[in-house]
Amino acid sequence: MREKEIEKILVDEVKRLGGRAYKWTSPGNDGVPDRIVFLPDTRVIFVELKTDTGMLSPLQKIQIDRLKKLGQWVEVVKGIQGVKMFFQDLGYTDTASRIAARYSLE
Repeated sequence: MREKEIEKILVDEVKRLGGRAYKWTSPGNDGVPDRIVFLPDTRVIFVELKTDTGMLSPLQKIQIDRLKKLGQWVEVVKGIQGVKMFFQDLGYTDTASRIAARYSLE
């Protein structure tokens, strides 16, 4: 599955939960995470999306480290399994189950 498709699934599920997943582009700051996710009653989460085999670039690692040093919550989500686990780890088990069923995941 392509990164763009993984990103769309994340965005759609966040919206379904009443949140927002804004695309983040920061001129002059290449390598910032793909999305800034706002979910009800949760801190802001910066999300970098990758395919199952995708790797962080050195610049992305630097940007993620900078955000973490500022006390920000950053998640690297790999593939559709990673999207499922993202929601599972946040306690959205119904969302995780729906993704698992839709994409035949365990």
